[in-house]
Amino acid sequence: METVVVGVDGSRASAAALEWAGRYAERIGARVLGVTAWHSPASAMWSIDATELQSAAEEVLEGALKEARSAHPDVEYSGIVDEGLAAPVLLTAAGTADLLVVGSRGHGAFAGMLIGSVSMHCVHHARCPVVVVPDEGR
Repeated sequence: METVVVGVDGSRASAAALEWAGRYAERIGARVLGVTAWHSPASAMWSIDATELQSAAEEVLEGALKEARSAHPDVEYSGIVDEGLAAPVLLTAAGTADLLVVGSRGHGAFAGMLIGSVSMHCVHHARCPVVVVPDEGR
C-alpha cells in the first residue's frame, strides 16, 4: 500500500493539502500519514514549556485528522508529531513515502508569497514526488 505524507500545521493551506491527499488516497487505495512539526524559537527558549508546544501540535494534528477521516472514511489515517523545523521533519517522514503533499503557504509565510519556504525546501530536497496544493482562499 502506498503512503502519502502530508504536512499539517493548522493553516488553511495545510487543510487543503490534507483534503487533496485524502481524495488521492481514496482513489488509489493509499494510506495517509499526517505530520506536524513544532519547535521552540530560540528567543523564547526559557519562557515556553516544550510539553505545551508538543500538546498544542498534537491537538492540531488530531483535529485535522478527525476532519479528514470524516470526509474520507475509507482511507487509513495516522499521524506523527515531531520536534524540529517543519521542512526537515517532513523530509524525514517522507523518506520512504511514495508522495509528499504540502500546502502552498502555512503559518509564518509572508503575505503575497505564492509558495512558502517549507514547501519550496520540500520540492527541492524530497526523495519522492511532491504536490504543492494552493490555498484556494487566497
